[in-house]
Amino acid sequence: MDSAASELTVSHGAAADERQAPERTPLGDAADTGLKIVVVGGFGVGKTTLVKSVSEIRPLNTEEHMTQAGVGVDDLSRNADKSTTTVAFDFGRITLNEQMVLYLFGAPGQERFWFLWDRLFSGTLGAVVLVDTRRMADSWYAIDRLEHHRTPFIVAVNRFDDGAHFSLDEIRQALALNESVPMISCDARVRSSGKAVLTTLVDHLYRLALARELT
Repeated sequence: MDSAASELTVSHGAAADERQAPERTPLGDAADTGLKIVVVGGFGVGKTTLVKSVSEIRPLNTEEHMTQAGVGVDDLSRNADKSTTTVAFDFGRITLNEQMVLYLFGAPGQERFWFLWDRLFSGTLGAVVLVDTRRMADSWYAIDRLEHHRTPFIVAVNRFDDGAHFSLDEIRQALALNESVPMISCDARVRSSGKAVLTTLVDHLYRLALARELT
């Protein structure tokens, strides 16, 4: 897995436009190991954007236009321009090397869809908790469920232009995170930034696996 993380960093080439969708890469014949990763977090934090930015295939998503059913239920105070929402999950794929493929599942953020999370966590190798500093409390449920399932995770802080620029140490303290949980800042819109998030997670999983072998 150590070499896989390095492969992830260069898998799409530096010449591609950071904000454009990557070329549609077919799955290699030698690929025989699939690693399931879940991206979770609050409503409107950027989960769909992150999956879309790093996926080497056209992502499958279940975004629907928001309707009156969400009025008074979904908090749009920080997402006034948001007109669609994920109602099941997002799905994308990125190849780590010839044998290993990362499958990305983005979970819906609204409380009314949280019942789907436990099913998405089934068989998950690790997770990314995406955090919006404007609404950090929205991340607590995701962290709680991952800890309940004993699923390894990292925290990625999606830096919005109008968000409070707290340091990672301040955010760690606010979320009461153990020092063993890696944290990273990111821009979910930018492919290289999204890949850095996944590299951080894969490295974390590798270190945990190595530690288990040594004990």
